[in-house]
Amino acid sequence: MFLHSVNLWNLAFYALMVFMATLGLWDVFFGFEENKCSMSYMFEYPEYQKIELPKKLAKRYPAYELYLYGEGSYAEEHKVLPLTGIPVLFLPGNAGSYKQVRSIGSIALRKAEDIDFKYHFDFFSVNFNEELVALYGGSLQKQTKFVHECIKTILKLYKGQEFAPKSVAIIGHSMGGLVARALLTLKNFKQDLINLLITQATPHVAPVMPLDRFITDFYMTVNNYWILNARHINLTTLSVAGGFRDYQVRSGLTFLPKLSHHTSALSVVSSAVPKTWVSTDHLSIVWCKQLQLTTIRAFFDLIDADTKQESDKIYFTFPLANHRKIYTHVYCQSTMLDTNSWIFGCINSTSMCRQGVDLSWKAELLPTIKSLTLRLQDYPSLSHLVVYVPSIHGSKFVVDCEFFKKETRSIQLPVTHLFSFGLSSRKVILNTSGLFYNIELLNFGQIYQAFKVNVVSKCSGVKEEITSIYKLHIPWSYEDSLTIAQVPSSTEISVKLHIAQPENDSHVALLKMYTSSDCQYEVTVKTSFSQILGQVVRFHGGALPAYVISSILLAYGGQLYSLFSTGHCLEYAAMLDKEAKPYKVDPFVIMVKFLLGYKWFKEFWDMLLLPELDAIVLTSQSMCFPLVSLILFLFGTCTAYWGGLLSSTSVRLLSSLWLTLKRPSELPKDMKTMSPDLPILTVVLIIVSWATCGAFAILLTYLYYVFKIVHLQASLTTFKNSQTVNPKHSRRSEKKSNHHKDSTVYQLRLSASDAEDSLRMHSTVINLLTWIVLLSMPSLIYWLKNLRYYFKLNPDPCKPLAFILIPTMAVLGNTYTASIKSSKLLKTTSQFPLPLAVGVIAFGSAHLYRVPCFVFIPLLLHALCNFM
Repeated sequence: MFLHSVNLWNLAFYALMVFMATLGLWDVFFGFEENKCSMSYMFEYPEYQKIELPKKLAKRYPAYELYLYGEGSYAEEHKVLPLTGIPVLFLPGNAGSYKQVRSIGSIALRKAEDIDFKYHFDFFSVNFNEELVALYGGSLQKQTKFVHECIKTILKLYKGQEFAPKSVAIIGHSMGGLVARALLTLKNFKQDLINLLITQATPHVAPVMPLDRFITDFYMTVNNYWILNARHINLTTLSVAGGFRDYQVRSGLTFLPKLSHHTSALSVVSSAVPKTWVSTDHLSIVWCKQLQLTTIRAFFDLIDADTKQESDKIYFTFPLANHRKIYTHVYCQSTMLDTNSWIFGCINSTSMCRQGVDLSWKAELLPTIKSLTLRLQDYPSLSHLVVYVPSIHGSKFVVDCEFFKKETRSIQLPVTHLFSFGLSSRKVILNTSGLFYNIELLNFGQIYQAFKVNVVSKCSGVKEEITSIYKLHIPWSYEDSLTIAQVPSSTEISVKLHIAQPENDSHVALLKMYTSSDCQYEVTVKTSFSQILGQVVRFHGGALPAYVISSILLAYGGQLYSLFSTGHCLEYAAMLDKEAKPYKVDPFVIMVKFLLGYKWFKEFWDMLLLPELDAIVLTSQSMCFPLVSLILFLFGTCTAYWGGLLSSTSVRLLSSLWLTLKRPSELPKDMKTMSPDLPILTVVLIIVSWATCGAFAILLTYLYYVFKIVHLQASLTTFKNSQTVNPKHSRRSEKKSNHHKDSTVYQLRLSASDAEDSLRMHSTVINLLTWIVLLSMPSLIYWLKNLRYYFKLNPDPCKPLAFILIPTMAVLGNTYTASIKSSKLLKTTSQFPLPLAVGVIAFGSAHLYRVPCFVFIPLLLHALCNFM
């Protein structure tokens, strides 16, 4: 019946939307490089020594614990406190385990053994009981206060040392990094308790899924503090993102605010980290060997200044005077990948270099070479370039240098248009022999752009294998990515952004090509439609529930109006086709956004105490796509359609199961809205909501409502089967029911047509209620997970909603269309879903916890139609 109410064209449209959404989802979940991270292993059995906390602290936070990580003899020695190392505290993230510290802790221990424990680090880890803090924000403040107490406890373990540490370094994974930043917002927290903060895959900008107001309030508190107090925050902070492999936290959310006076904060994607050069998923970022080795090297470099000197020294010099007249740049590369100084400049020297400057710190380290490019006019005092060759005891390495003009190595390649759909392409051919090229990707700077770049290399007279490196360099953010190719070959590179180009930034994205002088290269770029859809899902997929509910609300309003105007309720799918149109929603949001640009309207808006428009929030985060709202609305309508089909099928299957297990039931003989047990059930559920968890009470209410609808479906099926068996009896029954319709008796007998109308209306209500249950599920899971510690969830984001929704759904579960079609309130009720559908998009697309507030209003009015 559900499919019969949709014509073939609409069905084809919904199938097309599923195909497009699948393309986008595939790009997000599978359209990235393979996992190139090496697994980090423990050399000895890992041990986690529980640190005894003060009794008051343990009683205040019964679910939380503090551990010290160790292995082998180190673990045995440090069972007797105090400690002698340098403290580092690891904070796990959403559903994270304190045992995730073992990767970086083990590597640090091996590094300390290499230097005979001249220095070593003590790695501590906090057990947050694997709480779902990315979905339920009620415990974020509690975690922050506990971490503060842990820092004080850790520092007390070093009492008695000659140089006892007065601060700790913190490594925070996922939401653990946000908790670390939140420490600075505590009233009694001293900033000098932290000396370094490294966050891994932490969403700093905004929550991934804003499912309750506690999360958004926490983010606002933390980010506002860091922005307003940036001048006074003297804390070195490094944020590392995982890149496109991390589909749980997109890298754009991990970038710390860029403030001109706050230079101690750096945000980088793992693929741009030297000696890492790989993208990591959300979990592998804590055990990726390449990244953890780089992190530990940085830790030891901060404290260990010893360096080794080479005895045999060979230098190559390149005079610059003659080359300045012809060339603009000099480029050098070496396959010796140590990090020692290797290239210098002589200042105004003739036969002997008496004064020089080390240029090595300007060099770039790549997987197979280290390279340096200098613009000659920036160094007018340099007379020679000097390349240092260390003694390597017979090992082979190659050093290449060349002078060139910038215009011969910088080639412009305009990208194809967004709507070319990959049908057209543009290409350039690199004919000249050289070691280095810059391909300028013109008109590329928006997050909704995505391309496939194909590099074809052809080599002549080359017998041995040659390696070329293609590096996508984004100058306005640290999100570079590397591709290594063995030439000759054909290599495909995905080109898309984590961060859009700022409005005042004039830089151009570059494809840096480290090439072979014996090869010719052809570079082709074309739009990737599947990756564009992937960017839509990646950046705006979290807003989809708002668009789904907006579409359902429009269909719901259409059903209520058809009941008012014709006396019958049309099918959900038919009303979805008729009413769920983007032009009913988007123009209002666009118009309000435009008007908010005027001061008088903004003042009027603020006077009404209305929240900021979500579209403005997305614009401030550079997340606006052309036609993105239209695309999301179409995806939302499609999801609403297939969701309706699933719920309708589920009700029919459950009713069939009911008829199999129970004897056939009859249609209700009367349509009482208030049965004797209904007030008792309502009070019990409200008490459950108050005493335990609001989401739990909402789930129980949902199950009660589904039970009522399944029972009605079973009754209708039984009635139709009896019609088939005894048609004469059914006609007499129908006449009796029509007689009851015409009478003025209050208690009406439910007819088959009224039952079908009621089921159509109930199916739409079930769809709305299903989404409310899904949006409240995280707090329910959190409550169940912590039930052994807390019987009552506090704070509870769903409790106010539950108090309103429970009596509303109790009444609606006993409501039939025949009992409300003559209500004076029905017309008004049918007009509410449209503005509420607009409100869901305007205020709920970036704040999902607001969406249920727009849903319960028409449900409440629908219930009141029984009494007015």
